Amino acid sequence: MKEILSILLTVAGGLGTFLLGMKHLSEGLQAVSGSGLRRFMAATTTHRLAGVATGCISTIIVQSSSIITVMAVGFVSSGLLNLTQAINVIIGSNIGTTATAWLIASIPDVGILGLSIVAIGAILYFFFNKEFPHNIGLALMGLGLIFMGLYWMNAGVAPIKTHASIKQAFATLDAGTLFGLAKTFLASLIFTAIVQSSAATTAIAMTLATQQIITFETAAATVFGMNIGTTVTAWLAALGGTKEGKQTALAHTLFNVIGTLVIIPFFIPVILPITKEMFPNWATSPATPMAAIHTAFNIITTLIFLPYVKPFSRLISRLVPISTKTKETERPALKYIDEHIRLSPQIATTQAFSEVCFMSSTNNELLDSLRAIISGEESQKNEEFVSDKERLLDKIQREITEFLGKVMRSRLPEAVADQARSLLRITDELESISDEACVIVKSMRRTRENGGLEEKDLNTILDIHQKISSFSTIINGSLKCCESKMGEKPVENAQSIRTEIRTLVRNARHEALMAAGCGESAALHTLSKLDVFNAFNRMCEYYMNIAETISFARK
Repeated sequence: MKEILSILLTVAGGLGTFLLGMKHLSEGLQAVSGSGLRRFMAATTTHRLAGVATGCISTIIVQSSSIITVMAVGFVSSGLLNLTQAINVIIGSNIGTTATAWLIASIPDVGILGLSIVAIGAILYFFFNKEFPHNIGLALMGLGLIFMGLYWMNAGVAPIKTHASIKQAFATLDAGTLFGLAKTFLASLIFTAIVQSSAATTAIAMTLATQQIITFETAAATVFGMNIGTTVTAWLAALGGTKEGKQTALAHTLFNVIGTLVIIPFFIPVILPITKEMFPNWATSPATPMAAIHTAFNIITTLIFLPYVKPFSRLISRLVPISTKTKETERPALKYIDEHIRLSPQIATTQAFSEVCFMSSTNNELLDSLRAIISGEESQKNEEFVSDKERLLDKIQREITEFLGKVMRSRLPEAVADQARSLLRITDELESISDEACVIVKSMRRTRENGGLEEKDLNTILDIHQKISSFSTIINGSLKCCESKMGEKPVENAQSIRTEIRTLVRNARHEALMAAGCGESAALHTLSKLDVFNAFNRMCEYYMNIAETISFARK
C-alpha cells in the first residue's frame, strides 16, 4: 500500500510539475511575442492556407493550442476574424500542438537537461531586471519544469511493472482490439478534458509506453481521444459569451470529431502497420512513432477537411444562428469578452479595448440624443434612450473594471499592463460622461416645466453642446487607432479645444448669474441653466482626461 501511494504521489507530482511548466512556458513565450502574435494572427488569415499556417505557427510559438483556440474565439466575438478564418486557425493549431510531442520524444535524458534549463532560466529571471530576459527566463524555467515533470512521471510509473494487478488494469486498454481501442479513446478524452492539456496526455502515454506498462498501440490510440478532449477549453471560453464564440467552439469540436470518425477505422488495419514499418524500433522507443502518428493524423484530417471549410462554416452558422433582430438596449454587458479570455492577457486587453470603443461610440449617440432633448424634439423617447444607455454603460464599466483587475493580477508584459491601466481610466471617464448626460436631461426637464428657455439661452447651450460633440468625435477617432497601445494617434489641439469650451461655459454662467432676479421663475431658470453649464464643463474635463490618456501614454 505504501509503495502504491508513493507511485501515485510521484506521478501526480510529476504531472503537476509538467502542467506548471507548460503554464510558465506559455506565459513567457506570450510575453516575449507580445502584441506581435495578435497582429500576426489577425493579419495572415485572409487565405485558407495562410490561416492554417498562422494557427500552426502561433501554437508552436506559445506551445499551447488552448491559448490559440481561446484567442480565435475572442477574435470572432470582436469581429477581427470571421468564422471561416477562425476555423482555419483552429485547424492549424491542431497541427502546431504536435510540436510538443516531438519535443518530448527528442530528449534522451530529461532529468539532467531539465535541471540545466531551469538553472539557466532562473539566472535570467532572478538576476536581470529588463523585461525581455526576464520573460525568456520564465519560458526557460517552464521548459525545464516540463522535462522535470517527465522525469518524475517516468520515475513514478517504473515500479508499476512489479505490480501485476496494476499492470493488468492497464492491459485492459489494449488498442489492438476494437473494444480496447474504444476504452483507450474514452480514457484519453476524459483525462484531456480534465487537465485541459493534450500535451499532458501525450506525456503520460509516452511515459507509460516507454516503461512498457501499456502497449505502443494503446499509447498511439490516445491521439483520438485527446484531440476531442482538448476542445473543452474552447467551450469554457465560449459558454456565457457571444453566439460567435459558441460557433467557434462548436466548429472546433465537430472538426475533431469528424476527423476522428474518418481516421479511426484505418487505425488498426492501416496506420499501425505503416508506422511499425517506418519505425522498426517502435517497441523499445515508442515516443517518436507516437509523435509521428499524432502529426500525421492532424495533417491528414486537415487535407481532407480544408476544401470544405466554407460549407462547414455555413453548417455551423445554421446550427448556432445569430439573430440580427436583437435590440441594442438588450445588448449583454461585455459583448466582446468573457472570463476565459484571461488565458491570454494580450487578447484580454484587446477585447477590453473593443468594449471601451463601444462605450465611446455610445457616448456619441448619447450626445446626439441630448441635442434633440435640448431642442425639444421627441423628448420622452430620447430621455428614455439616454437613461437606458447610462445604465448599460454603468454596468459595462463595472464589469470591465472587474475583468481587467483579474487580468492585471496575472503576469503581464509592461506594455500590456500600461494598456490595461489606460483602459481602466478611460472607462471611468466615459461612464462619468454618461452620468452628466442624465444631469442635463433632468435640468432640461425642469426648464420645460417652468416655461422653457429663451432663444438666446437655447442657442448658447446648443453652441456649447456642439463643441463638446466635436471634441467627443475627435477623441473617439483617435481612440480607435490605439488598439495595441495608447499614443498611436494623439488628440490634436486638445488643450485649445478645452480652453474654448471652458471660455464658452464661463461666459454663459456669467450671463446667467447677471440675469438672475428678472421675473417670477427666473431663479429656477438660472439654477437649471447653471446645472447644464456645469455638467457640460465636467464633460469637457472628462474628455480632456481621455485625450491626455490617449496622447501622452508611455511609448
